Amino acid sequence: MQKLVILGGGESGTGAALLGKAKGFDVFLSDRSPLQVTYREILTAAGISFEEGTHSEDKILSANEVVKSPGIPDNAPIVQELYRRNIPVISEIEFAARYTDAKLIAITGSNGKTTTTLLIYHLLREAGLSVGLAGNVGDSFAAQVIDDQKDFYVLEISSFQLDNMYDFRANVAVLLNITPDHLDRYDYDFQKYVQSKFRITQNQTQDDNLIYFAESEALTDELEKRTLPARMWPISLKNKVEKGGFLADGVLTARNHGQEFSIAFDELPIQGPHNAINALSAILAAQAVGLSPEQIGVGLRTFVNAPHRLESVAKLDGVEYINDSKATNVDSVYYALGSFDRPIILIMGGVDKGNDYSQIEPLVRQKVKGMVALGTDTKKLADYFESIVPNFEVTQSLKEAVQTAQSWAKSGDVVMLSPACASFDLFKNYQDRGERFKKEVEELRLRKDVLS
Repeated sequence: MQKLVILGGGESGTGAALLGKAKGFDVFLSDRSPLQVTYREILTAAGISFEEGTHSEDKILSANEVVKSPGIPDNAPIVQELYRRNIPVISEIEFAARYTDAKLIAITGSNGKTTTTLLIYHLLREAGLSVGLAGNVGDSFAAQVIDDQKDFYVLEISSFQLDNMYDFRANVAVLLNITPDHLDRYDYDFQKYVQSKFRITQNQTQDDNLIYFAESEALTDELEKRTLPARMWPISLKNKVEKGGFLADGVLTARNHGQEFSIAFDELPIQGPHNAINALSAILAAQAVGLSPEQIGVGLRTFVNAPHRLESVAKLDGVEYINDSKATNVDSVYYALGSFDRPIILIMGGVDKGNDYSQIEPLVRQKVKGMVALGTDTKKLADYFESIVPNFEVTQSLKEAVQTAQSWAKSGDVVMLSPACASFDLFKNYQDRGERFKKEVEELRLRKDVLS
C-alpha cells in the first residue's frame, strides 16, 4: 500500500487526507501546530492517523508522496529533507485534480483572485450548471472530489499552491495581474514569483483558454518570452480589443468564441477599476463554458462580493468608512485609492513583505489628506510618507487609528483601512483585522447616537 503523508492539518490538509483514505492510501497527517477541534474530530472519525505539535521525521520521510499545505514554505527543514530524498511533494489541488473529470477553471493573480473566483462561481451556479468552489475559498477541493458529481470546479489558486503543481491542467486559466507580493517566500526575487504565477498555464492545450490583463506589465513581459498553445483572451482598460474584454465609455464588453456581451459597469454591484478587470475576467470565463448573454447578465446583477474588499461599513457625519483589509500588498492599495475621487484618510501598515511604495506615491500625494501607520514596525511607512501627507500618525492600536482618522475627517471624506501589509503583527489574519475595524467604526456610531 502506498504511503501518503499530509503536512498541515487545516482545510486543505484534512481534505487531502480524506481523499487519500478513500483512494486506498495508507495516510498519515502531521501538523507542527495544534489542530483545530473540527479537523481533529474529522480525522479521528475517519480513522486517519495523525500527530499535532510535532513532525516525526521517521514517519514523514517514509512516504511515497507528500501533500504539503501551501502555508509551509519550501525552506522548512522537513520539506528540504523530502526534496533531498527525491520524495514527491505536491499541493492539495494537484492531488485532487487526479480524481475528477470535471472542467477546471483556475484563477490566480496578485490581486482580485477571490472576487473573480466567487463571481465566476456565481455566474455558473445561477445559470444552473453543476459547479464546485474550492482552492483558497470554499471547502477543500480534495474532499469535494471524493464523491465527484460536479461538471465544473472554480478554483482560486495562490502562488504557494502553484509551486507544488505539476500535472494539473486548467481548461480555463485566469491570470489577473502580477505585482510584487510574498517576495519573502521567493528570495526577494520578483522573477521567481512571476514564474510561479505562470505555472497556471502549464499543460494547457489549444483547446484551453487563457484570460489575462493586458496592462499588467510583468505579466505581458513574461508572455512575450513564451509561446503558449491556449486561446488567448486579453483584457484592457485602455483599448478596445478585437477578442477579449475591455472597458470603454463606462461599458464592459467581452468578445469570446464569436459571442459578444456588453453591460454598463455601473449596473454591477462591484465598482472600481480593479473590479472592471475582475468582472471582464468572469464574463470571458462564463462565455468560454457556454453561458448565454442573458445568463451572464442575470448573474452579474445579483452578485454579492466577499467582505473585507472595499466594503462600505458605515457613513457617519458624511464620512464613509471603508474596510479593505484584504489589501495586503501595494497593488491592492493602488486600485483602492483609484476607486475614490474624494479626500482619503488612509490606515496602513502591518507586516511588510518587501513593499515598494513608489507605485502609490502619486495617488497618495493627490488623494490622501491623512495617514495612520498601524503596526509594530512602522518605520518604513514613516520614512516614505510622513513628509508627503498633510497629517501622519503612528499607532499600535486600531481603536486609536480609527479615532485619529475620525478627528481628521470632514463630510465628504473617506476613511479607508487598506493596509498594503500582512496582518500577523497585531491580528490573527486579515479577516480579524477587518472585523475589528468594523467593530471600532460601529462604536463610533454608537457614541454618536448617545451624544445626539
